Amino acid sequence: MPHSFGYRARTRHMFKRGFKEHGPVKLSTFLINYRVGDIVDIKANAAQQKGMPHKYYHGRTGIVYNVTPHAVGVIVYKVVGGRYIEKRVNLRVEHIRHSGCRQEFLDRVQRNHAAHAAAKEKGERVSLKRVHALPREAHTVSSAQNAPQTIVPVPYETTI
Repeated sequence: MPHSFGYRARTRHMFKRGFKEHGPVKLSTFLINYRVGDIVDIKANAAQQKGMPHKYYHGRTGIVYNVTPHAVGVIVYKVVGGRYIEKRVNLRVEHIRHSGCRQEFLDRVQRNHAAHAAAKEKGERVSLKRVHALPREAHTVSSAQNAPQTIVPVPYETTI
């Protein structure tokens, strides 16, 4: 059989709409403000074929560098031959959404600020550095109450 290498080849499941998300694009999609420097996720919306990204960029995260009335320009880094190339992709707003990748960092900044303000109010110092999971405490394993057990494989049986 012939093998196709088209622009949208092998995208049957990639570009399909989600459960209960079929039909035209919601108007709230067009009311979202994007600014230069925003971090966005690229997810192609099959209901709008104009301004759709190439399948390589589906699921990637990039930074907005340009905003126009109907589209935004996004910088995405692509690995080509062992080096990172900065690709500038122009996409319609239907195919992007704000990324939540920095949300954990922003939450930690607010939590650290609150802890710092509370410690300053009490007049004490607080360490806001993250601590890695430490190894377990040293302990002794005794065989007095634990009888040794011999483990053998169970023979294969066909039970139908």
